[in-house]
Amino acid sequence: MDPVLTPDTLAALRRPRPYPAVSLVMPTHRREPEDAQDPVRLRNLLAEAEKAVQEDPDVPRERRLDVLDQLRRAVAEVDLVHAEDGLVIYAAQGEHHVWSVARSVPERVVLSDTFLTRNLVAAQAAEQPYWALAVAADRVSLWNGDAERASEARKDGFPLTRSLEDPDAERKERIGDLPSTFRDEATRQFLREAHERLRAVLAAEPRPLYVLGSDAALALLEELGPLGPGAVTIQRGGLAEGPAAAVWEAVEPSRTARESAATATVVAELETARGRREYAGGMDEVWQAVRQGRVRLLAVEDDYRTVVREDGDHLAPAAAGDRGARDDMIDEIVERALESGTEVRFVPDGTLAAEGHIAGVLRF
Repeated sequence: MDPVLTPDTLAALRRPRPYPAVSLVMPTHRREPEDAQDPVRLRNLLAEAEKAVQEDPDVPRERRLDVLDQLRRAVAEVDLVHAEDGLVIYAAQGEHHVWSVARSVPERVVLSDTFLTRNLVAAQAAEQPYWALAVAADRVSLWNGDAERASEARKDGFPLTRSLEDPDAERKERIGDLPSTFRDEATRQFLREAHERLRAVLAAEPRPLYVLGSDAALALLEELGPLGPGAVTIQRGGLAEGPAAAVWEAVEPSRTARESAATATVVAELETARGRREYAGGMDEVWQAVRQGRVRLLAVEDDYRTVVREDGDHLAPAAAGDRGARDDMIDEIVERALESGTEVRFVPDGTLAAEGHIAGVLRF
């Protein structure tokens, strides 16, 4: 499986490729008995993709064989035992990528000269990931978390470790010159290095940050400089080595509180925008505004899905089997909005019921 979707990774996925760049997208299931259908559905979708590549007269033989091999290798990497809500597979000449996403996606196979990224982008935006930094005197670890789980991020120099053994400790103790762990210069230097590495991570991938440690550890870390805008400290030591479930449980109350506050802020901003006539509500109004690059803040309910069709310059309700019906227009709106610099916020279901489940604050 591929890692977190960074801006650099997304830019690389969006670049044109020699035709065909194959995108295979399907919903998956986390639990029994629904998950029993996933292997069958994946085999069927792979067969559909293989047939499309094999029968396309515009694909040279050598490239066809390579792309088919990449497709099969990608499917072999899929871990349906630990499936989330959706699966996205990309295959092209000389490369393949596999993503498991925590958001339902429509089933489809697409051959083009670029990968179909809108479902992946919308899923990533909906996950609202965070960083957690667990601090101890001899280890500082970085964790990648979201509403479902946390996992250790071994990157950018993390975890940072050192030995606490002081070869001169016995002499220092005799003369009363053995400082406490979080007051000695070696610990200060150790946490200063962790602080610098953290700043690099936040600069490359800005996210909400939660810092876990003892009172002494947190105090020293804060002395070394700001931890980042909106960073939340959690007085919980002993987690620098995990386990992941314990890190997630320690962060979750603070993450939930932060999300509730953010939702309240979004609702208030929408209400203010309505009074100023800087508001768009419902699929069609929001789609028009997003296409024009006018949306500053886009709010979407977590599980909102609907089927529409394009009717001239507008969107009209449609049934799934209608000609030209689109079942992932929400994902396209999210991707287009992000491309124009819009802040995208997913909110709990029912929050925007009166607004048509999707709404935006306009720039102009």
